[in-house]
Parts: sequence; C-alpha cells; structure tokens
Amino acid sequence: MRESRVNNPRLDKESGDQGHEPPTTQHEDTWQSSYRDVLEIREFRFLWLAHVLSIIGTNLLNIAASVLVYQATDSALAAGITLAVTFLPPIIAGPLLSGLADIFPRKQAIIVCDIARACVILLVGIPGMAIWAIWALLFLSVVPSIPFAAARAALLSEIIQGERYVASTAIIHLTSQVGMLVGLLAGGFIVSFIGPHITVMSNAVLFLLAALLVFIGVRTRPAPERNKDEASSPGFFTMIGGGAKLVFTNTRLRTLALLAWLAGLYMIPYGIANPMADELGAGDAAVGLIMSGSSIGTLIGGFTLTRFVGPPTRMRLLGPLAVLTSAPLLLWMFPMPLWLMVTLLALSGAFGAYQIVANAAFVLCAPKEGRGLAFGLVAAGLQAAQGAGILIGGFFVELYGTEVVITGAGAIGVLGALLLAFPWSRLAGETITLMNED
Repeated sequence: MRESRVNNPRLDKESGDQGHEPPTTQHEDTWQSSYRDVLEIREFRFLWLAHVLSIIGTNLLNIAASVLVYQATDSALAAGITLAVTFLPPIIAGPLLSGLADIFPRKQAIIVCDIARACVILLVGIPGMAIWAIWALLFLSVVPSIPFAAARAALLSEIIQGERYVASTAIIHLTSQVGMLVGLLAGGFIVSFIGPHITVMSNAVLFLLAALLVFIGVRTRPAPERNKDEASSPGFFTMIGGGAKLVFTNTRLRTLALLAWLAGLYMIPYGIANPMADELGAGDAAVGLIMSGSSIGTLIGGFTLTRFVGPPTRMRLLGPLAVLTSAPLLLWMFPMPLWLMVTLLALSGAFGAYQIVANAAFVLCAPKEGRGLAFGLVAAGLQAAQGAGILIGGFFVELYGTEVVITGAGAIGVLGALLLAFPWSRLAGETITLMNED
C-alpha cells in the first residue's frame, strides 16, 4: 500500500454549486498545465522513459520465467513459487536496502541497480539451469529494485519541486500500470514465438537501455548529506512490532489493512495462469492475457472511480466494491472460454480499484507520528498476502484443479469482504468527516 494524496473535498464534492461553473475546472486546468510542464523537463523525460523500460522488463520477466519453470516441471506449484519469490525481497530487505539511496549519489545508484538486474536476469535464462537456482536468481533480480525505487523517488524530488512534483508522481504511477499491462501482454506473445529462455535473456537488454537513458539524460548530483538522527531506518522487527501495535489497536486502520490484504485471494488467478491456459489447451500467449486481465480492469476502474465518483461516495462504496472484487471468481465453477475468463478478471480488477480508496483512507486515519511504521507494516503485509496466495493457490491446483481453487478463493474473498464491509459502513462516516476537516 503506497501513500497517496486524497482529493481536496473542497474541490471535489458530490454536489457542486448550482448555476455556477464547477469548482474543479480551474483545478483541472492547473493540473493539465502541470503535466505539460513536467513533460517539458528533459531530465524527467529520460528518467520516465527509463522507468517505462524497467516496468515492462520486470513484468515481461515474470511471465517468461513462470512459463520457463512450468514447461520444465509441469507443476502449478513450481510456477507459483516462481512468481511468489518476486514478492519476498521488499518484505525481507526493504527496511535495510531502501536507505542506500541516501548513502550513494542517486543517479549512480539507479544505474548500478539496473546493470545488476540485467546481469542476474541474463543468468536466469541460461538453458539447463536448476529450478532452485532460477528461484534464487529471480529473488536476487528483485533485490536491486528496492534501492532503485527509493533512489528514483528521491532523485525525482530533486529534479521537480512544488505542485509539478505531484503531477510527476501521478505520471509515474500511471506509467507503472500501463507498463505492467504492456509487459504481460507482450511477454505472452514473445514467449510463444521465441521461447522463454531467449525471452528472459534478451529482457536484460531493457534494463541496460534504462541505465543508458539515465546516464545520458540525468545530471550527476552528489550524495545527500545525512544527519545522525536520520542515518538509521527502522529495522524489520521494529516495523512489524510498532506498526502492528498501531494498526491493530485502531479499528479503522485494522479494517483498512485487512481490506487491502484481500488482494492475496483475488490475485490467485495471476499466479496460476500457466495451468489455467494449459487446461484450456491454449498457448503461452494466453498466459499473458490471463495475467494481464486484472491490470486491464484496474486501469479502467481506477480512472472511473477517481474521475466520476465523489470522495464521500467512494468512501461509502469501499466495502461493497471489496465484495464485488472477489465475486466474479465464483463463476469459475462453470466451464468458460478464454475471452470470458479475461473479461471476468478485468471486471474483478475494475472493482479492485477500491484499493485506491483504502489507500487514501489509510492516509487520513493514520496518525502522523506513526504513519511510516503503519504503512511499512501494511505494505509488507500486502506483499506477503499476494505471495502466500499464489503459493497456496499453486499447491491446491496440483490437488483439485484451477476451477475449484479459483472458486474457493472467490468464496473466501466474498465472505471476508462482507465481514469487513459491515464495520466499515459504520466507520466510513467518521472518515468522511475527517476528510472534510482536512
């Protein structure tokens, strides 16, 4: 769960002033101008293009590696482990490695991280590599992305300031969603044509190109000066202990955290896309379509929810949307073609845009003095929930098949969301009041 800005209720209320121009018009014009201003900054354009290549490369690697392992083992569990290991590094090494961005010059840190990822990814694609070695290398390929993300965010704040910085982060976030979709779709088709080994190894070129763009287009800056008080970040156990105490003793934060962690259930189809395509008799391109289904829906749902639904209504819809996110999975009890599978996953992803609302509500409800620890816990929990969901899903697919597993995940997800939606219906009003006071 990442921190996000909540729309100003004074500018985005459900009922505008009657007979007057909507108050958001000037605000929207300002934002459009900010976007244009940001894209005119040369350093941002190079950093942005490098980010595009990294996001596409990461998701292309995920699908190619999962296909590679599934073809070698014919095991849904092995393919699930392949994807699950990519969720572990931020949980284990996040608190430790994020601080590297404040020790070394940030441009150099980004370049080194991209080159390191390229080298490790090249090894993943070597034919004959043991499966355990592929898992270990995939884990190592994700580790550099932790200081990379921290360095990029910090460097972005040095390149762009003020309101334009907010616009730049919005562009980066949208690019991440589109890049994820492109990487998954392209990955499925590329693997089907040239095979997973060559796809994985050639994927290293994307990270080398990203490093080259940063080297050429971003100015070198010295490493930041650090105060002794800021030199150490909270460790893993400090984050878990302090964050857990804050989150689970607060009813609103606890409910929002559990709503976010439901992603571990409705993300299971993403982790078992290989056996799903295999049972349909479809090729590797179908794996990419299945894995990208949720992302397609999230793009559409996120735009619709944030653009056309007022903040108070969004808060009240959080619970119902969480229920609807898992509901399409219940239809897996019936046989269906590929196009319907992808459509239902897109529908689940569209409803899953409630995570944007949960994120915004968490920002409002978390006290400033403990917000970092609370977010650290929920973010780690979200990663863990998705990784565990993929692992458990892969294990049970070996025993019962994809239909039973996905339908079961949908049923548990709907039940869990219902149990959380009822208390949230009482808590939403308090959160809206807090939002209006902001």
